[in-house]
Amino acid sequence: MTRRLPEPIEQRMATLFDVRLNPGDTPYSSQALVDALEGCDVLVSSITDRLDAELIAAIPKSVRLIAQFGNGFDNVDIEAAYAAGLTVTNTPSVLTEDTADMAMMLMLALPRRLVEGAQVLPMAGTWPGWSPTWMLGRRLRGKALGIVGMGRIGSAVAARAKTFGLGIHYYSRNRRPPQLEERLEATFHEKLDEMLSAVDIVSLHTRLTRDTHHILSRERVGRMKPGAFLVNVSRPELIDEEALVDAISDGQLAGAALDVFENRNGISPRLLELARQHRIVLTAHMASATLEARIEMGETVIVNIRAFVDGHQPPHRVLPETRARARGPGPGGGDC
Repeated sequence: MTRRLPEPIEQRMATLFDVRLNPGDTPYSSQALVDALEGCDVLVSSITDRLDAELIAAIPKSVRLIAQFGNGFDNVDIEAAYAAGLTVTNTPSVLTEDTADMAMMLMLALPRRLVEGAQVLPMAGTWPGWSPTWMLGRRLRGKALGIVGMGRIGSAVAARAKTFGLGIHYYSRNRRPPQLEERLEATFHEKLDEMLSAVDIVSLHTRLTRDTHHILSRERVGRMKPGAFLVNVSRPELIDEEALVDAISDGQLAGAALDVFENRNGISPRLLELARQHRIVLTAHMASATLEARIEMGETVIVNIRAFVDGHQPPHRVLPETRARARGPGPGGGDC
């Protein structure tokens, strides 16, 4: 196990398996991870482990399963793992409600300037007094929400947003059943560009693939409605981040709320400056950060391991894109 997990999960794993923990709970270097895997059958990885083709080639032959603790698996070279005969699993489904809650919280916080307003009193130390024109935000009811990827999480966000009076629009590779569209009063758009220019808020809920990398390219960011907001609790690579920063700096977009962002070389100074100006809300990858979700993720990891060691197909196996497409929508529930 490359990271510490909630105590009930570690205790259960220790009961079922011969477990090697990472007591320091800091990411392993590539060589340290290879060394730690000597004699192991299963690697319980997380998003902080960069399992690229080079590292996978160096993994000891005893390892047969990579059981990812997380819905996302962008950190794993799935094709290299498949070619090496390694099975890879993830933990989908259990994060739907918590992630949808987070998206809705950010959707509320952004136009109502919640983060900025919450900092006024602690920073000033006094109450500046009420004013008819001070801290004006934007009303949510009556606005149009555009969801990119109407899978499990996107649908859960749409259900929440509808209760707040938002009009629901969506773009997905596959159109949802009529019953779902009717219940959500959702409008399907065959073309993403068309939807982007028609909505006031865009929320991303698709998994990262070759096709969805920078699905919000510079050109598409430019097609968004002037004064629109963007919410992303999915993957940072879905957005051309520099294009987003430019659009907000130039006043084309009103703002963004990001629970994920490019940080491999440190967070963009321009992004941080916009956050200090309260034009962007940044949260620390918290969408799945509930005790209940993390325990359910751990239980799903255990289910995958038990199925594998018992000689069965793990219920949440991840396949390379071409094979996954042949089998239908992927395990993450995203859809674009």
